[in-house]
Amino acid sequence: MDPTLDEIDLDTVRLGRTGLRTNEFQLGTWRFGRVTEAGNVEIDEARAHELLDGYEAAGGRYIDTADVYGGGDCERWIGDWLAERDRERYTIASKVYWQIRDGDPNSRGTNRKNVRHRVDALLDRLDTDYLDVLYIHRWDDETPARELMKTLNGLVESGKVHYLGASTLRPNAWKVARANEIARSEGWEPFNVLQPRYNLVDREIEGEYLEFARQQNLAVSPWSPLGQGFLTGKYDRDEDLPEESKAAESSRFQEAYLTAENFDLHDELDAVAEEVDATPAQTALAWLAHRDGVTAPIVGARTTAQLAENLAAASIDLSDEQVDRLTAAKSGPYDGL
Repeated sequence: MDPTLDEIDLDTVRLGRTGLRTNEFQLGTWRFGRVTEAGNVEIDEARAHELLDGYEAAGGRYIDTADVYGGGDCERWIGDWLAERDRERYTIASKVYWQIRDGDPNSRGTNRKNVRHRVDALLDRLDTDYLDVLYIHRWDDETPARELMKTLNGLVESGKVHYLGASTLRPNAWKVARANEIARSEGWEPFNVLQPRYNLVDREIEGEYLEFARQQNLAVSPWSPLGQGFLTGKYDRDEDLPEESKAAESSRFQEAYLTAENFDLHDELDAVAEEVDATPAQTALAWLAHRDGVTAPIVGARTTAQLAENLAAASIDLSDEQVDRLTAAKSGPYDGL
């Protein structure tokens, strides 16, 4: 039987070369306030607070969000939840980039005007004076790297932000390297945390990206650790998608995940899961946590039961042989990682 949330005790690890410590699994909140194609709110405020309560009960203190999640409601709900707690006991990360006002091209990207405005607005929604980690949600090729790093450094010097991160720059590690070199030459704060997509199916960061992160001692907190749900085992190679779910599953998802190669990988995942008496989702998360260069995967959930299942992966100890089997289950050179 899986442990309940209050029976889980998440450990902490150092967040790269920063002085912060993060939980071994961070809480992702992108579904908070998200409106589905059918017009329904995927996770409402009450459910969001239940999930935050559950993560806290498991020892979780690292909450990852973004200013566009739920149109800003996600941050507001986190702020309301934090208002009843000691803010200093929690590490909050958010992101800026995506356009927020129709017809206003300056409300998108990482230009100085947009970044400063967006940070002030998200701090107001979170009802906090500072953000522990600020990510750029995507790279903006229209904003010079020097302008970006000077702007971000100003936020650090002002006390509004503690550390800087870059999200979804796969596989362009050189952009982070170039920005960090500019920052170091000027005595500015560099990027210390990376947030790429990474899981048993999506392996594009293996090789140069992870090697760069290891060499620079940058934290790596992957998102989508379960491959958009594919690695949970809810799909079957021999069955068509349920009629009611076809509209929700894009052709892009089917082409990326519902392939013969990925189902072969899932067969190996199922075998290892049975060996360690765990679910496929737990085993996939455990594999990710065992990967050299990975600091702390970001996990989400729709219910507290799902959250408990995912966080219980922290107690699963895979052997080197099992990790190697899972790693080799998808073809392709991964530079021996």
